[in-house]
Amino acid sequence: MKLHTAGNAVNFRRPILGRVTTEQLPKGQRKDTILVLPSLSAPGGDFHGYAALVVSDKVDQGAISTPLVHSVREIDHLEPGYIVVLEPLNGFVRTLYRPDSPHNTIFTTERCNSNCLMCSQPPVDRDDVRALTERNLRLIDLMSPAPEYLCITGGEPTLLGEHLLAIVSKLRDAAPSTVVHMLTNGRRFAWADFASRFAAVCHPNLSLGIPLYSDDAALHDYIVQARDAFDQTILGLHQLARHGIETEIRVVLHSLSVPRLRHLSEYICRNLTFVDHVAFMGMEHIGYAPRNMGELWIDPVDYQDELEASVSILARFGIDVRIYNLQLCVLRQSLWKYSKQAISDWKNAYTEVCYGCAVRERCGGFFQWDTKLQSRGIHRIAVA
Repeated sequence: MKLHTAGNAVNFRRPILGRVTTEQLPKGQRKDTILVLPSLSAPGGDFHGYAALVVSDKVDQGAISTPLVHSVREIDHLEPGYIVVLEPLNGFVRTLYRPDSPHNTIFTTERCNSNCLMCSQPPVDRDDVRALTERNLRLIDLMSPAPEYLCITGGEPTLLGEHLLAIVSKLRDAAPSTVVHMLTNGRRFAWADFASRFAAVCHPNLSLGIPLYSDDAALHDYIVQARDAFDQTILGLHQLARHGIETEIRVVLHSLSVPRLRHLSEYICRNLTFVDHVAFMGMEHIGYAPRNMGELWIDPVDYQDELEASVSILARFGIDVRIYNLQLCVLRQSLWKYSKQAISDWKNAYTEVCYGCAVRERCGGFFQWDTKLQSRGIHRIAVA
């Protein structure tokens, strides 16, 4: 599934955000709308009032004064109602919102205060907070209909400080029924003042997904490559619990986290009983992970004992436990009931062996970039 394309940008110097249409609209309905066309059959035609145009064919410089991206490689994925942003420097056309998808996100920043060994979105030290906050607030204004579910992600969203509070407040007011899940390392919530101000926004359908990779502080800090990260994360979790904010603990499974998985589950049962659920997650083979694969790789087939025991510990204690990003054929059948289809539609893929599999419709499949490095346990299941 395609979420971006590119062409040649003319007649604008700042990013333009707008809702896609593929048909001419009356002049009074053109504001905030980006008209997507294969060609300008009449270069002198009436395009006044549109936020911008996106055109497959080449358009001569000066033929039109409306902001324009022309010579665009592909436009078939740009459907009416989608919200896109046009970039003036590189001619990128990025899809930000698809009303027909349950997998929409608000991307807050490329910066992060951790540097995880397996990070799928390696951080970039760039001051992008104000620009992206302005874009995201405008995006929320344009979302129609409001999504059933929305993810806030980064980078590390809490680095936005007051700007994050503005985004969550805007979502509270504009789309109060939307279920919002924010991915964060949780470290900044260790500071009581920030946790209090975040909670004071009082979003009615907000939860946080926070990673915890070990019960051993030194090991967790090594995996996230940040000193004192474990202590800050644990304190942050407790601060959030004091304010009644729903939290999910996320554990990425690799050769560093797996050996102490049972200990981590026991730690959660003793010290973090307030969490709403725990998710064990297969590792993505993108970002930093490929270059650290020698240290991180373990075939999921080889950690089934640890995973089954850890799931059992949490389930017996009454904690909701889930498994993400692992194919059913590599999981023991006793774990299938905990497996959830969690990979976003634009990342999701299946391999040739998946076709004809009796449980394919229940299986989460692969990340698109994970189909080359597979578990030796991948196989077609003949009978469900």
